[in-house]
Formats: sequence, C-alpha cells, structure tokens
Amino acid sequence: MKVFYSRTSTTEQNPERQLQNLEGFDYVFVDQCSGTIPLYERPKGSQIKKLIDQGKLVHLELHDITRLGRSTLDCLSVYKELTEKGIRIVSRNPYIRNIDDNGKPDSFSECLISLIVSLGTYERQLTLERQKEGIKIRKEKGLYTGRQVGTIETPEKFISKPKNKKILSYLNKGYSYNDISSIIPCSKTTIVRVKKLSQMVLN
Repeated sequence: MKVFYSRTSTTEQNPERQLQNLEGFDYVFVDQCSGTIPLYERPKGSQIKKLIDQGKLVHLELHDITRLGRSTLDCLSVYKELTEKGIRIVSRNPYIRNIDDNGKPDSFSECLISLIVSLGTYERQLTLERQKEGIKIRKEKGLYTGRQVGTIETPEKFISKPKNKKILSYLNKGYSYNDISSIIPCSKTTIVRVKKLSQMVLN
C-alpha cells in the first residue's frame, strides 16, 4: 500500500499546502498535533504503524522528512527502520528517497537527510532559547510579573487553562514528567501542580 502522511502542529493550521498530487495513494493521513510527539504515538501515525506491522506498507510519502519525528534521532531512527523493512520513503521538499528506482539505497539522500533534520532540530532549539532569553530579560526589567498580587485563582480555573488541560491529558495517558515537559513545553513544577490540583478538583 502507498500512504501519504502530513502533519501540522495545531488544528488552526491548514494542511492543504502539503496535500497536493495525491493520486494513486491508498491512504492519506493527516495528524494535527505537536511534532514532539513520536510518530507512532500520534493518532494517524499509529495507523501507519499498524500497516507496517501487518506487512502492508510498501511506500510512505511525506511533504518533508521532518514529519517523521520530534528530533534528529527520531527521524533517522524511523528512516532506518523503514529502510531495513524495504519500505520506500519519499520526501518531496526537498526530494529525498531511501530506495532508488532500481531498489538500491540512495546514498546521496542518506547524506542529505541527516543534514536537513539536524537543521530542523537546531531551529526549534534556537526558538526555545530565544523564548527563555526574552523571559529572562523581562524579569530583569521587572516586566515579567506573572499573576498580580491579591489575585485568587481557584483549582478549577487553573486546571481549565488550555495548556494545563493538555498537561492533564498527557498525565492521564501515563506520560512521564520528562516527556510532558518536552512535548508542551513546561516546567516539572507546573506538571506537579496540575496533578495535585486536578486530584483536589476530582475529590
């Protein structure tokens, strides 16, 4: 079976840009979730895993190779796994394939994939570092004040915040604190507080 896989980070993002020229595919899967979630743990990514386990997947095509994982290591791990199983991977932007038209490994693509995925991971780390630097500067200038003094925030209100709802959802799914802080991202202190206050609300 031939599968085309697309992912956007949020439901607000339109995946249409990635969904072009889809004739001949048996399935078109679209995930709308954070790229920090491993491929096989995503809703549609898990469907790809089923096809792999059933020996039905022969061709996986993507808009770009970074759709495969949350880091350089993840992308290369999935790429290697599928290559070893003889499953053809094709990335459109830029054009990369693990197996050429003669059924042999494409050596140029192997070099290129490592470079591209590394740059993608570096870009994300750079963004996070800039966010931290911005918060630090605002704190030093007294501009990052957090909640105002005297403001009362009930456990229900705290838990109902979108970010905290996501944290609680991952807690309920059994994710570790380290995994959640990487996916969201957030501090472990916040995760502990979400867990504690959610128990108070339920009780």
